Amino acid sequence: MIRLHKQGEIVQKLCEKCSLKILCMPVMLKERELTDLGAVIRQSRRLRKGEYLFRAGEPFNAIFAVRTGFFKTMVNSQDGRDQVTGFFMSGELLGLDGICNNTHGCDAMALEDSEVCELPFANLEEAGNVLPSLQTHFYRLMSQEILRTQELMLMLGNMRAEERLAAFLVNLSHRLSFRGFAANDFILRMSREEIGSYLGLKLETVSRMLSRFQNEGWIKVEHKHIQLLQPWMLQKMVMQCQRAEVD
Repeated sequence: MIRLHKQGEIVQKLCEKCSLKILCMPVMLKERELTDLGAVIRQSRRLRKGEYLFRAGEPFNAIFAVRTGFFKTMVNSQDGRDQVTGFFMSGELLGLDGICNNTHGCDAMALEDSEVCELPFANLEEAGNVLPSLQTHFYRLMSQEILRTQELMLMLGNMRAEERLAAFLVNLSHRLSFRGFAANDFILRMSREEIGSYLGLKLETVSRMLSRFQNEGWIKVEHKHIQLLQPWMLQKMVMQCQRAEVD
């Protein structure tokens, strides 16, 4: 019991310093519930840019909440190239792919120096029985990941190149805003080649579309620095595509 209490104190101090704690854990937890949570969360783990959090084929043991930094997930395609399957920022969960088969189905790599909180899955299941609000909270986070996957399928299946890139920028803007960051002025943590891999586009196409958006006055591009000058125009393009699909 003393050990659990000390773990709870560690978690409380760790999370109190994190500006994104409301996204990673339920709000209004009582002291006793923080102690229970302390038995779930392990000490945070830091990774250097280019370091792998986990690799495809490794045993699944934990879910990871991104505390700071940025990650990409990728799988090896049949032609031997890495196919980017997702980008993850602070307050989002990594590792959900391993729940089904107890094995990770993709690689997860840090795109910059990053930090994650490790949530051992066995502990999470046990804590859910004691702390239902925690279980409900993570169900919601998992649901968000399912919706993100559905959005990707829409982008790759029905949109033209410019619509895919517009949807990507709009989605990234919304996610940054939700987490308290600037929605229309940000640094891309991924390369244009990685964006192209994610969207099913060639590097040259991504660069050409960014230049087109800038020429239209919708965005301003300086290397990886992006400013959305007229985000409503990008949103309009995405919505028109969605309406056309419904019709």
